[in-house]
Amino acid sequence: MEAAGKEEISVEDEAVDKNIFKDCSKIAFYRRQKQLSRRATYQASLDSATIGKDSTKFQIISETTKVSLLAEVYGIEGNIFRLKINEETPLKPRYEVLDVLTSKPSTVRLISCSGDADSLVLTDGKGDLKCNITANPFKIDLVSQEEVVMSINSLGQLYFEHLQIPLKQRAAKENKEDTSVDASQEDQEDLGLWEEKFGKFVDVKVNGPASVGLDFSLHGFEHLYGIPQHAESHQLKNTSDGDAYRLYNLDVYGYKIHDKMGIYGSVPYLLAHKLSRTVGIFWLNASETLVEINTEPAVKYTLTQMGPVAAKQKVRCRTDVHWMSESGIIDVFLLTGPTPSDVFKQYSYLTGTQAMPPLFSLGYHQCRWNYEDEQDIKEVDAGFDEHDIPYDVMWLDIEHTEGKRYFTWDKKRFPNPKRMQELLRSKNRKLVVISDPHIKIDPNYSVYVKAKEQGFFVRNHEGGDFEGVCWPGLSSYLDFTNPKVREWYSGLFTFSAYQGSTDILYIWNDMNEPSVFRGPELTMQKNAIHHGNWEHRELHNIYGFYQQMATAEGLIQRSKGKERPFVLTRSFFAGSQKYGAVWTGDNTAEWSYLKISIPMLLTLSITGISFCGVLQFLSCLSCCFRKEIKGRLGGSVR
Repeated sequence: MEAAGKEEISVEDEAVDKNIFKDCSKIAFYRRQKQLSRRATYQASLDSATIGKDSTKFQIISETTKVSLLAEVYGIEGNIFRLKINEETPLKPRYEVLDVLTSKPSTVRLISCSGDADSLVLTDGKGDLKCNITANPFKIDLVSQEEVVMSINSLGQLYFEHLQIPLKQRAAKENKEDTSVDASQEDQEDLGLWEEKFGKFVDVKVNGPASVGLDFSLHGFEHLYGIPQHAESHQLKNTSDGDAYRLYNLDVYGYKIHDKMGIYGSVPYLLAHKLSRTVGIFWLNASETLVEINTEPAVKYTLTQMGPVAAKQKVRCRTDVHWMSESGIIDVFLLTGPTPSDVFKQYSYLTGTQAMPPLFSLGYHQCRWNYEDEQDIKEVDAGFDEHDIPYDVMWLDIEHTEGKRYFTWDKKRFPNPKRMQELLRSKNRKLVVISDPHIKIDPNYSVYVKAKEQGFFVRNHEGGDFEGVCWPGLSSYLDFTNPKVREWYSGLFTFSAYQGSTDILYIWNDMNEPSVFRGPELTMQKNAIHHGNWEHRELHNIYGFYQQMATAEGLIQRSKGKERPFVLTRSFFAGSQKYGAVWTGDNTAEWSYLKISIPMLLTLSITGISFCGVLQFLSCLSCCFRKEIKGRLGGSVR
C-alpha cells in the first residue's frame, strides 16, 4: 500500500463496508431462535437417569414435538462440569469438535446425593459443588456453599433443531410437517430453513435447519470478559436484539471499531468475575456462533410471596448469556473457579497452555508489504546496522514467491535465497515468510499437482474441488481438517521439499479464515465439503487453527524436535495458543486502531492466547503524523 494521496482520508472512509458482511438480522438461525425459542419447553426425564462411571445420562423431551434429546453431565478433574446435549437418534452423526482439547478430560464419578422424578442432585463427593437438575421445566443449577452460582436454561432458551430428511425425499410423503421448527410455508424463506440468501449467494442446506442454543444465568456477576475477536472494550457489553457478539472468522480489512461483528478469529470462551468468585463458560462449537449478554442490576429489595406473608428479599445482580450456534451439538464446559487463577488453570487444562516461543521471536520484527528483492533486503538490513538499531527478524510477504505460489521463490527477485539467509544468519537474525491455505490452480505447480492427485482440497457441494479467487487468482483450498493433508503439508517444510529454505526460516499463516475474494462475506461457501463429508458450516471457525497446527508440526519435524517453531496465524480458535502466535488482523494506521488494540490483546490473553500482537499498516503512518502535526500547528504539512 502506498501512503501517497491518503492525506485527506478519514477513519470512516477507510472503515470496512459492512454491506459485504451480515448483521444479526440477516442471519437466519438467529432469527429462528429469537422468534421460535419461546414456543418450545423441555422436560427432563429424571426417573430413568443413569449414573455411570464417567457421566450421568438422561433424556430431555420437547413438550411441543415430543422428540427426545440425550443429555450427559460429566464431572471433570479440577472443579469442571461438562454438559453435552445431542439428538438421541439423529438421522446421521452431528459434528463434534476434535483436536481442540489437549486430551480426553479425566472424569470424576458424580454421586447422587438426592433425587426423584422431579429433581436430581449430583456431587463429586469432594468439594462443596453440587449440580441440581430440575425436571419440569428442565433446568440445571450449579450450587456452591448453598448459593446458586450459575443456572442453565433458567430462561427456557434451550433450542435444538433436528436433522431432517432432505426436501426432495420428503416431497413424496404426504405429511411434510417440520419436526423441529413450527413454521408455516410462507415463513420458510424468511427463516432460511432449507436455503438462505445473502446478496447473489444462495446457501443450500441439505439437512435443513440444525442450530442449537442455550442460556446461562450468572448470579451476582456483572463483569464479563472474553469471546474474542472483536474490536471492542475489554469488558463485554450488554447486547440488544440484533446486536449480538458474532463469532465467525472473516477477512475484514479496516474492521469497524467498537463493533460486535466477527473478524479474524473466534474463541467461544468467556469469564465472569465478582469479588468472591470467578467462573468460565467454554462453548465448544466451531460453527458460526452468536452470543447475547444482558445484565440485570441488583435490586435492593423485592417483595416475595412466602405463603400468606409477603416478605422483602434482597436481589443480587444477574447476567444472562445466550449462546446460539448454526450447527453441531451443545458441548459446554463450566469452569467453577473459584479464583481467577483456578479458572485459568481449568481452561488451560482443557485447551493447553501458550507454546513457549523461541527467544528470537520476542525481539524486534521488521515487516513491510513488500520488499522488492534480495538487494532491498540487504540494504534494509544494512540500514539497521548503520543506525545501530537492533532487530531480530526480517519478514517476506507474498511477492517473494513465484507468482504467489507458496514454497517457491521469484527467481528474478530472489535468485539465491540461501545466500540471503546466510547474510541474516551471520548477524544472528531470522527470516519469516508467508504461507497461505489457497493453492494456485496451475498444472505446472508441483504443490497443486500433488494435492490434486491425492484429493487434498476442500470440495464443492457437487463433489469437485472447491475453487475460489485469492491472491494468486483462481485457487483451490487445502483441507486441513483431514489428518492426511496436515501430515503432507507438514512435510512441505523439509529442506528437500522447500528448496531455498534453511533452518532460520519460519512461517506466517495468513488469509486462513479462509479468505475467498468472491465468496459470501469474502469467505468459503458454507455447503463446501470437508474430510468426513462434513459441510464447511460445521467447522468454519476451526479451519485456520488446523493450518497453524500443521505448520507448527512441520517446523518441529524439520528440526527433529530440537527447536521451538515460530508460526504466526491470523485466523484462530480456542487452543490455538498451543501452536504459536496470533495477531489481530489487518487494520489501518490510525490512532483509534492503536487504542483499541489494547483491550483486544488483553481479551486474547485472558482466553489463553498470550503470545499475541497487533499490526498497524505503517504505509499510512506518515499520513497520520501529517494530520496530527497539522492539527497541532494549524497549518499544512508535507
